[in-house]
Amino acid sequence: MPDITVRRAVADDAKRLTRLVRRSAAYRGDYAPMVAGYQVGGAYIEHHPVFVAADENDRVLGFYALLLDEAELDLAFVADAAQGLGIGRLLMEHMTGQARAAGLRSVRVVAHPPAEEFYLRTGAVPSGTVPATGRIFWDRPVLRYDIA
Repeated sequence: MPDITVRRAVADDAKRLTRLVRRSAAYRGDYAPMVAGYQVGGAYIEHHPVFVAADENDRVLGFYALLLDEAELDLAFVADAAQGLGIGRLLMEHMTGQARAAGLRSVRVVAHPPAEEFYLRTGAVPSGTVPATGRIFWDRPVLRYDIA
């Protein structure tokens, strides 16, 4: 794995994070409406714990957003070209550390269906399903990271 640093995102990262979300291969085809027009805004980054995994040139390879008030992983993305390098696992380990430091007992994840297996491999456990609604035409698995 290349030399990766996990750092707190700043408002100036907003455009890069938005591009990463919108270009994700996991959201093509039937899943495209989910990210069409989606923006990760500077205010969102400043209000929530958002962390990026960046290489030695500060190229963003992935990120996550943890909503502390809701104890929920709101966003988690790894750039298509960086998948399979352990960056997602690194981010989930970092996220659970942040959750632990914040005193959370568990973190809820409403997963994109193709990502469910990733969350299971990184320690999440199934805890339900959110039925299709609105412009989301598929059921979404709900998982939970128990924070020890």
